[in-house]
Amino acid sequence: MSNENELNTQNSSLKTGEADNAYLNMDMLRFTTAGSVDDGKSTLIGRLLYDSKSIFADQMEAIEKSSKSSGEEEVNLALLTDGLKAEREQKITIDVAYRYFATPKRKFIIADTPGHTQYTRNMVTGASTADLAIILVDASKGILTQSRRHAFISSLLRIPHLVVAVNKMDLVDYDEATFNEIVADFKEFAHKLDVSDITFIPISALKGDNVVDKGEKMDWYKGSTLLHHLENVKVDAADNVLDFRFPVQYVIRPGMNFRGFSGQVASGHVRPGDEIKVLPSGLTSKVKEIVTMDGNLDVAYPRDSIAITIEDEIDISRGDMIVRKDNVPTIRNEFESFLCWMNEKPLDLNKQYILQHTSNQVQVFIDEIFYRINVDTLGREDTYELKLNEIGRVKLKTSKSIFFDPYQINQRTGSFIIIDPTTNVTVGAGMIRAGSTVSKKVDDSVTEKLVSPNVTWEPWNIPRETREEKNGHKAQVLWFTGISGAGKSTIAKELEKKLWSEGKQTMLLDGDQVRHGLNGDLGFSPKDRKENIRRVGHLSRLFFEHGNIVLCTFVSPYAEDREFVKSLFPEGSFKEVFVTCSPETAKERDPKGLYAKAEKGEISNLTGFDADHEAPADALVINTDKLSLEDAVQKVIEVLNA
Repeated sequence: MSNENELNTQNSSLKTGEADNAYLNMDMLRFTTAGSVDDGKSTLIGRLLYDSKSIFADQMEAIEKSSKSSGEEEVNLALLTDGLKAEREQKITIDVAYRYFATPKRKFIIADTPGHTQYTRNMVTGASTADLAIILVDASKGILTQSRRHAFISSLLRIPHLVVAVNKMDLVDYDEATFNEIVADFKEFAHKLDVSDITFIPISALKGDNVVDKGEKMDWYKGSTLLHHLENVKVDAADNVLDFRFPVQYVIRPGMNFRGFSGQVASGHVRPGDEIKVLPSGLTSKVKEIVTMDGNLDVAYPRDSIAITIEDEIDISRGDMIVRKDNVPTIRNEFESFLCWMNEKPLDLNKQYILQHTSNQVQVFIDEIFYRINVDTLGREDTYELKLNEIGRVKLKTSKSIFFDPYQINQRTGSFIIIDPTTNVTVGAGMIRAGSTVSKKVDDSVTEKLVSPNVTWEPWNIPRETREEKNGHKAQVLWFTGISGAGKSTIAKELEKKLWSEGKQTMLLDGDQVRHGLNGDLGFSPKDRKENIRRVGHLSRLFFEHGNIVLCTFVSPYAEDREFVKSLFPEGSFKEVFVTCSPETAKERDPKGLYAKAEKGEISNLTGFDADHEAPADALVINTDKLSLEDAVQKVIEVLNA
C-alpha cells in the first residue's frame, strides 16, 4: 500500500470514529477563512486537504474528472468545499462549508465562509466560534472593502489570532515588493482593530506555494508555511472558566423522585456542594448532583451538557440562569451592543423584535442607533437605520431583564441574535459591550458619546445632502487650533467674509463667544477645557448638518479632544488648521492681554505660557510669522477647493 493510501486509510478511520486515544487527546483549532470574493478561500482549503493527504482517492478522481470536463488546466480544488450545486455552477461560496481534518499535531475544524457582500451574515456565523481567522487577500487586487469588513468582524468577535494570507502570488510573479505593500496597507488599517496577533504569509493556493510546503519561488520569505503556523499557534482558551453561568433549557421530571435542570454550561465550572443562586428570583441553594447520560460528574466545565439537581425546592424554568452565589452577571433590560444587521429589510426603530439570549427569548426594541461604523476607515457615521451587512452601535430595551456579561469577558453570555417575529428569520447578531448608556470608552478605536436618559434620536428633517445641493457646495468643518495670539480668529473672520461674498453658507464659532453663553460655566482646567471642546464639537455638528462651512477657532490644546470632535464627522469633511507663530510674537501681539496677566500671576494654565499645546500631526500649518493675512486666507481656500 502506498503512503498516500495509508494516510487516506488513517483519515478514514478518524472520520468513522475508529480513532485511538492519541487522536482523541489532540487539541483542536477552529479557524475560518474570509475575505473578498474570488480571493481563493475554497481553493486554499482544498489545497490544505489535498497536500496534507486528508481526502480520499475517489474524491480526488471525481474532482480531476470534473475539472477536465470543464476545460480547466489546473485541478479545481475548490470543488472539495463548494458543496451546493449553485456554488459549483457559479464557482463561488454561498453557504458556510465546514470541513474537518487532522495532522499528527492537531485536529482542525474549518469554516469556509462566503466572500460576496450579500453573504456577510454567513461569515458572522462561521467566525462566531473560531480561534483563528484567515483573511485572504488577492495579491493582484490588494486589500478590498470586504477584506476590511471581515477583519473588523473578526476583531468584534474577539478572534484572538489573524492570519493575512496574501494569495495568488503566482499572478504577480511572486514579487516581494507587492507582498510588502499589502502588508503595510493592512497594518495601517489594523492598528485600529482590537487584535494583538497578526501574521502575514505569502501563498499561492493554486500552485501550493507556502500552504503546506515551502514555495521555491519565494525564497525571500523566511517565515513558516500556513499549515505549520496552524499547527503551532497557541490556542488561547476562549471559554470563560471563572464565571459560572448555566442557562436552563429544560426542566426534567421523569417521576416524583427526580427534578433536574438541564442545559449546557456556558462558562465557569461547577461541583456538587457549590452554593448557587437562581436568576431572576435570587433564591439560593446548593448543587446536589451533576447528572449525565454516562453517569454523574464530579465537576462540569464549559460546553458540557448536563442536568443539575439542587438541595432545595425552588421554582426554576426555561430561560432562568443558575450562577454562583457570590458571582452574579449584570441584570438589566437596557444595554448597548455592536449589532450586525443580517436582513435585506433595514432595521426598523419602531418595530418590536425578539431577542434570543442563551436559552431566553424576550421582546426587544432597538431604542437608538448611536452610529454606524464605516468598515473602510472604522470611523463613525450618524444614521437612523442599519441596512444589510452594516454594523452599528445600538441601545436595546427588552420587555424583561436578561442576565449577561460584556462580550469581552464572556462570549457565551455576551452575545445574542435578533429575530423578526413575523417571519421567524434571524435578522441581526449582537455583542453586548456595556450595561450603561454612559461610558467613557467602548474600545480602543471608538470613544463613546454621552446620551441623556429617556431620549430618542430624531433624524434630520432636511438631509444635509439636500441642503448641500441647494447651497451649491459641500458642508465642511475647519478647526483652527493654536496658542492665543497666533492669529486663529483673525484668519477665520477674514475667511468667512470672503466665503460669504462668494455666496457660501457659513458659521463662525469663536472661543470667546461660546464662553460668554453656552460654556459660561466652564473654567480653564484640563477637565473644563475638555468639556468645552466636547460641547463645541456637537454644536458644530448641528451647523454642519445644516449644510454650512463651519469655522471653529479654539485654542483646543489637547490632541485627544480634537480627535474626538473629528470623529463626529464623516471622513474627509473635517480639517484641522494649525495656526502657529513664535512665543515672542504671540506675547508681542497679546490681543487680549492674557500674557501680561499671566506674567503678573493673575491667571494660570495659559496655553503657550505655563501650559502646553499639543500640535496636530496631520493639519494645514499656517505660520503667521511668515505669511500675510491675505496669503493665509488663500492657503485655506485652496484646501477647501481641494
